[in-house]
This record gives sequence, C-alpha cells and structure tokens, in this order.
Amino acid sequence: MDKILTLLSNLVNGLQLGSVYAIIALGYTMVYGIAKMLNFAHGDIIMVGAYVVFLLFVGQGFNPLLALVISIAACTVMGILIEKIAYKPLRKAASPLAVLITAIGVSYFLQNSALLIFGSNSKTFSSIINLPSIKLAGGKITITAISLVTIITCIVIMIALTTFINKTKPGQAMLAVAEDKGAATLMGINVNKTISLTFAIGSGLAAVAGALYCSTYPILSPYTGAMPGIKAFVAAVFGGIGSIPGAFIGGLLLGIIEILAKYYISAQLSDAIVFGVLIVVLLVKPTGILGKKIQEKV
Repeated sequence: MDKILTLLSNLVNGLQLGSVYAIIALGYTMVYGIAKMLNFAHGDIIMVGAYVVFLLFVGQGFNPLLALVISIAACTVMGILIEKIAYKPLRKAASPLAVLITAIGVSYFLQNSALLIFGSNSKTFSSIINLPSIKLAGGKITITAISLVTIITCIVIMIALTTFINKTKPGQAMLAVAEDKGAATLMGINVNKTISLTFAIGSGLAAVAGALYCSTYPILSPYTGAMPGIKAFVAAVFGGIGSIPGAFIGGLLLGIIEILAKYYISAQLSDAIVFGVLIVVLLVKPTGILGKKIQEKV
C-alpha cells in the first residue's frame, strides 16, 4: 500500500513538473509550426519573466498576481522585439542555420545581460502561491497548492489556446500561415503580424512557466531557464514538434518520466534517462507521438 501511495505522490510531482514543461513547449511548438524556426532563446525568456516577478513581488512587495501580469506583459513585448530585430530580417535567409545561430546568440545575449544586471549570485524566489496543501489518504499523500495550481493552469492554457486557434480569426490565420505562407499572403493574411502574435503568445506563456517553475524550485539565476528550456524543447519533439496537443502530452510525459527516474533509478542519471527515452521514441516514430509526416513539394 505504501508503495502505491509513494507512486501516486511521484505521479503528482511528475504532472506538476510536466505541466511546466508543457507550458514552455507550447511556445516552442507554436513558433516552429508557424514560423518554421526553433527559438532557442525561449528558455531565457523564462528567466526574464521570473526575474520580473522576483523584483516586483519579492523586492517591492507587489501582489503576486499583479507581478505575474506585469511579467507576462514584459515578456510579450520582449518576444515581439526579439522577433522583429533578430529573426524577421533572416526570414528569407538561404540557410536555416542563420536563424538557428541567431537564436543561440539571442540566448547568450539575454543570459549575459542578466549577469551584468543581477550578478552571478542566485536569488531565493518566494512562491507566488501561498495556500495550504491538500492531504489525501489520511495524510500520506500531500499535494501542495503550487502543484495543484500548476497542473490546473496548464490545462486551462491548453484549452484556451486550442479554442483560440480553432475558433478565432487570428487563430485561423496562424493555421493558414503554418500551412502555406505564400497562399496565406494571397488570401489577405498579414504574415508578419501573425508571426509576431505567435511570438507574443509564446513569450507570455514563458513568463507564466518561469513564475511557476521558480515557485517550485526557488533558486533564481541568469541560467535558470536554460535546462527547463532544453527539456521543454525535448517535450515538444517528443510529442510532435508543431502539434499543440503533442506539446501538452510530451510535457506531461517528460515530467513524469523525470520524476520517476529520479526516485526509482538515480537522480544523477534522470536527465540521461529522459534524453534516452526521447531517442527511443524518435527511432520508433521519428515525427513524435502526435507529429505528422510532411510531404516535401518538389
């Protein structure tokens, strides 16, 4: 019985971590699905969002919800600026490597800017959720408030994003641009605005993920977003890069695999196990769990 309760507790922790990965992965998969590029600076936007919340909530005593809203707004603007300044001029570049290298450059720029502003010392992040934990099974299973809020937030974001894309004109424009930019332009869709909107939404989600992640793991530094960003990219590939449901499922599965690997196998080997599972999945299904094979036009 105790083993079952321990497993259930680990599954809850895995769902919490996976929910954070899923929120970040949604930003990756949207940008790739619509702009056909990998924004490797996405993880560092998480860090920026967390620092904004830290400065306002911990430093200035702002209401945590207000601090989060301001963080979302700041990251949204940052995402739009990054797309306009760094990526838009390279949209018609002959080699996709130009965009990839630029994305890595933006990532290092954000990290080093944070180092100059905040220094290399880690900050202690206070949780934005201060509610009592829920105890189940006679107190043998404890679900923290931040775990519950993180999981619910991920589900709400997933439903809202799916509804937005399928039921609104901007969402339909995103689908059209993802299918064929040239045809979308001929139909009167502003491709530039659509891509900017994609970056805005993805960056806003990164701010939410940063606050939730640092509320669970309360250490904030200029490198905070690096590993979660990489793992969220793995989650997006795992679920099928370009697929929003795939990013959701991939994130949840990745979180569960990581937590179970840490508890039952080795905390030191958990990252290696996560990437190993990804390799196995891609060997069996190269497009990911929900990815679709794209027929190249010649």
